[in-house]
Amino acid sequence: MRTNRYAWPLAGLVAGGAGLATSYFVAMALSIRESPVVAIAEAVIRLTPGALAEKAVQTLGHHDKPFLVAVVLVLTCLVFAWAGRLAARSSWASGAVLAVLAVLAGAAVATRHGTGLSDQVPVVVGFVTWLVALSVLTEPLRRAAARTAVDTGTGQTSYDGSQTRRAFVLRAGTMAALAVTLGVVGRVVGRGRRQVEQARSLLRLAGVTQPLVPAKARIGLDGVSPWMTPADGFYRIDTSIVAPAIQPSDWQLRIHGLVDREVVITFDELVARKFTEDWITLNCVSNPVGGDLIGNAWWSGVRLADLLAEAGVQAGADAVLQTSDDGWTCGTPLSALTDARDAILAVAMNGKPLPIDHGFPVRTVVPGLYGYVSACKWVVDMEVTRFAKISAFWTERGWGEKGPVKMSSRIDVPRSGDQVAAGSGRVGGVAWAQHSGISAVEYALDGGDWQPAEISSPGTDDAWVQWAATVDLDQGDHTMRVRATDKTGLVQTGVERDVLPDGSTGWHTIGFSAKA
Repeated sequence: MRTNRYAWPLAGLVAGGAGLATSYFVAMALSIRESPVVAIAEAVIRLTPGALAEKAVQTLGHHDKPFLVAVVLVLTCLVFAWAGRLAARSSWASGAVLAVLAVLAGAAVATRHGTGLSDQVPVVVGFVTWLVALSVLTEPLRRAAARTAVDTGTGQTSYDGSQTRRAFVLRAGTMAALAVTLGVVGRVVGRGRRQVEQARSLLRLAGVTQPLVPAKARIGLDGVSPWMTPADGFYRIDTSIVAPAIQPSDWQLRIHGLVDREVVITFDELVARKFTEDWITLNCVSNPVGGDLIGNAWWSGVRLADLLAEAGVQAGADAVLQTSDDGWTCGTPLSALTDARDAILAVAMNGKPLPIDHGFPVRTVVPGLYGYVSACKWVVDMEVTRFAKISAFWTERGWGEKGPVKMSSRIDVPRSGDQVAAGSGRVGGVAWAQHSGISAVEYALDGGDWQPAEISSPGTDDAWVQWAATVDLDQGDHTMRVRATDKTGLVQTGVERDVLPDGSTGWHTIGFSAKA
């Protein structure tokens, strides 16, 4: 059997690929969001400690989820190959390995929010495919093994090895081609997201206005981040490998818990209400000093304070546990949802219905709080409660409980490492202190005194400001740092702290050079 040494692992690998293809096809055909691979990847995200998850975000950025899926696929393929190798000695052993893998996939699916028995169908189909495909692929190998008569003197075999190889290659090639075809067809059959995209493109939201950038919001310096961040350039940090695709007609929000009356509102009922619109800057708690996990958009939606007032919040409540359609949770301070800030159930971003990846059809936007405690995409449930009684996704992983945004500032012009012309030149960037507002920005060149910069006047405290200044640069290397002051008089701290547990601090500092 020396000639079939690599055939057994290859058989396991091809059979495993066929199982993945059929499970994916069934998931798409049944409009189930999660194939087993996706479910396992998202289970890994849920079980990953906060510090490790933060390290992944910092190292890989928006590539973290594709990287995770790739790792899951590679490890799964190694298990498939191992199962195939075991099949050379015992079909029961290989079947047991595949059964364990199926149980893990089933458990990952079962632990997702809102799943039922039907969500296990792709796992069952995939497991059965693995077993059947492995049996079909290894049949010629087993038959050859049964006919082998090794001559103890010569080591020769009495069967035709080339015939066995041809039979195996034909079966493996056919099965691999069918698996690829099934995967492609599954993608075509999976119309769920495309149907939601179509519904989104046809949706007309009366009362949503187009964004009009305030005249004094821009400082007029090329290279500074644009005032309005386009939707396709807005940062995305969430735990979903595949974003939930929800038809507006299927969406509803339940508000319950420590309230006088439970409120359940549909999408049509929500958009029939009065809209509140505002420029609001959102930034991630994982944003390091000088980082780009931040964006500013024109958000349209319905004030949560009004809905909570209708529910009648009871005395003693201090938190709202928000739950996404995919099961992600965050605990939001009740005060931030009921005070004068425009905490909203947003339905539009920059004058258009929310993109699916940013929460369509409805998400929560709360000025002044990091997203991990407030920005619940695909929100479907809000429980009015107390912080003492709840835990949420990121707070369970070591992050702070309430997550107020920390004032920060950034240098956009020049960038770190740039080479600029010596002499008089312009520098600039952005600064933010959502819900407090920025009153001043200062910069310091080459360790010198702090100098005042010009700042824009957007007319809202919930959005970032642009800043700029004119500096004289001698030839050579330079360093520059920046700090901001909010409207309460608080000066941005220069103490450097990591993003854990509740946001980074420190002055953004860059190095660059000037040449004649």
